[in-house]
This record gives sequence, C-alpha cells and structure tokens, in this order.
Amino acid sequence: MNPYTKAASGLYINYFLLGMVNIMLSSNMASLSEKWDTDKAGISYIIAAIGIGKLLTYALSGYLSDRFGRKPLVIFAALAMGIFLVGIPLSPIYQAAFMFALLAGVANSAMDAGSYPGLIEIFPKSSGSASVLVKAFMSVGAAILPFMILFFANQGSSYSYAFFVPAAIFFLNMLFLMTVKFPDHRAIVASQAAENAGQSKFAIEPKFSREGIALVIIGFTSTGLFTVAQIWLPSYGEEVLGMAAESAVKLLSYYSIGALISVLSLSILLKKMLRPVTVIVIYPIITFVAITTILTVEIPEVAVVTAFFIGFSTAGIFQLAITIMTELFWQKKGTVTGIVATAAGLASIVMPLVTGLLSETGNIAIIFIFDAFLAVIGFAAAAFVYYRYGKIVNTSKDADAERKAL
Repeated sequence: MNPYTKAASGLYINYFLLGMVNIMLSSNMASLSEKWDTDKAGISYIIAAIGIGKLLTYALSGYLSDRFGRKPLVIFAALAMGIFLVGIPLSPIYQAAFMFALLAGVANSAMDAGSYPGLIEIFPKSSGSASVLVKAFMSVGAAILPFMILFFANQGSSYSYAFFVPAAIFFLNMLFLMTVKFPDHRAIVASQAAENAGQSKFAIEPKFSREGIALVIIGFTSTGLFTVAQIWLPSYGEEVLGMAAESAVKLLSYYSIGALISVLSLSILLKKMLRPVTVIVIYPIITFVAITTILTVEIPEVAVVTAFFIGFSTAGIFQLAITIMTELFWQKKGTVTGIVATAAGLASIVMPLVTGLLSETGNIAIIFIFDAFLAVIGFAAAAFVYYRYGKIVNTSKDADAERKAL
C-alpha cells in the first residue's frame, strides 16, 4: 500500500472544495450584489480578483514549493481558502470582499504549486492519472454546490451557510494535512540525480526554450478553451440557435458531464494504454471538430452533443501539461508547475476580456471562431511537444505497447 495515500486524499479533498469555490461567487451573485450594493459587473470584478491573486503569486508559490516542500503550501492553501469562504459573506463592504478574493487567488496558486508536484511524487508510476483526477474532484464539487445552495434556500437559511460548510471542511482538512506524511521532494531529486550520475536521464536534454515554452502555450490555450466555453455556451444557444434560456443553460450541464467522463476515463487509460503526450495532441483535434460543428450545424440537438464533446476534450489538458513539464524538468517540479499555472491564470483573465470585446460586435459566433483558433494553436504546440518528446525520451517500447493496445 502506498504510504502517502492519506496525503493524496487530503489533496483531493482540497480540490473537491475548490470546485465549489470556483462557482461560489457566481452562484450567489444576486445575494452578494444586494449585500454590497453593486451589480453583476461588480461581482465579476471580485471573481477577476481571484485570477489576479493567482497570476501574481504562481511563480513565487512554485519557488516556495521547491524550497520548503509541498506540505506547507497545501496547508496554507486550505487555511486561506477557509478564511476566504468565511470572509466573503461577513464582509461589510465591497472593498473587504475584494481583498478576500485576492487571498483566494493566492491560496489557489499555493494549492496548485504544492499539490501537482506532490501527487506526481506520491504516484510516480501513474502521475498522469493522479493529475487528471484533480479535475474530476473539482467537477464533482462544482456539481454538488448548486444542490447545497438549493437545500439551504428551501430551509429558509441564509445563503452564507453555503460558504460556511465548505469553509469548515477546509479547516478540518488543514488539520488533517498537518498530521500526514508527504514524500521528501529533496530526497527524490537527489535519488534521481544519483541514478543519472554520469549519464543523462534523456536521450536529448530537454530545453525550456523549446518544449518548455510549448507546454506553457498549452497551459494558456487549454484554460482559454474551457473558459470561453463556460462563459459563452448558454449565450450561443440562446442568441444563435434560438434556444429558450433554460435549455441554453443546460448546455453547460452536458459540457460538465463530458468533462467528468473524460477525466474519469483518462484516469484509467493513462495507466494502461495512453501517454499524456498522446492525449494532448488528440484532444485539441476533437475540440476543433466540435466547435466547427456547432458553428456550421445550427441545430439545438446537435449543440447538445457538441457541448458534451467540447467539455470532454478540454478537460484534463492543463493537468497533463503539468505532468509532462514536471517529467522533463524534474529538478524543479514546483517552479515549472508555477510557470504553466501562471499561463493558465493569465488566460482566465484575458479570455473574458477579449471575448467580451468580441461580443460587442453583436455576433456571438465570432467568439467560437476565436475559440476554434485557440484549439489550432493548442494542437500545434502539442504536436511540437509530441515530436520533441519522442526524441528526448526513449519511448519506443511504450509507443509499441500503446499502438497494440489501441
């Protein structure tokens, strides 16, 4: 039995709760707007503050992860997220809420910089599966939150209980994480260095200026693809396909189902027959075909299917990009995780702004044409990584096994 299973379970609990945090503000937009005497745009700025907090601290979090280890960062992340969830409904003024949102962004960057390298070190033989399961736990948390909000509403309770319950679990998980043991990241790096003493771990040394930059681009495009879909799928269904508002919103449900099925499937297939470097090439192709279909076949029933496949093919790519990056640049897992995550954080801020400007043309279809262009860029970067990976890593046996399995 893996001696670090308890540590892994604590990390996954954090991400289960993060799935709730990601949609907490938008799900309580009406109540929060009334509390702070603002409008929906004001709440969207609070949401953007989380992205700003992440973007500003990812690089530092990655450095601290390599310097002091994974455990301190994930403990801090649980504490800070709990404070954010308690602070938001108790904030008497808008400015205080904005500061709590910045804290949540810092917590998110610390969680990523500590958790992804930690999971890769806990499950070195199935790092891809361990990483994509993060997305699965986030999806489950996001799916449960609306039911929690509805439950408290039906009981006549304050909306704040939906904040306080996950906050309490964050605090309990923080205490749990303080008691569990994590792998010694320095010992792992030293052991790998000793094994490779006198000879390179790779056939050709990876270069950050090549495959590293390509993986950073994938971190940006993968986040951009699902950010655009999550924001604009309902609007596209309503304005272009003529769907009723209730039906158009359900496109996100089919999108989420596709994402969950994808990450659960990947968690199994990556252990048996697929390599992460193969998946990051295939998925952007599926995304491009799905977006092209929704643009050219303007039928609501087809949109349901394409929404499913957009969700399916955009899920897990960010996590797999980190897996490959930490494999190639294994001496600085936390640092390179922070770099990829910074690109993702930038996308989460830039994409809403760019697509918002595009929406002012009055043609929502332009936004999805832009999304298809992102998929092409993601594919090009992934194809380059696939080509370089084959030269860097001796994967001839793995590739033969993969072809036979397929």
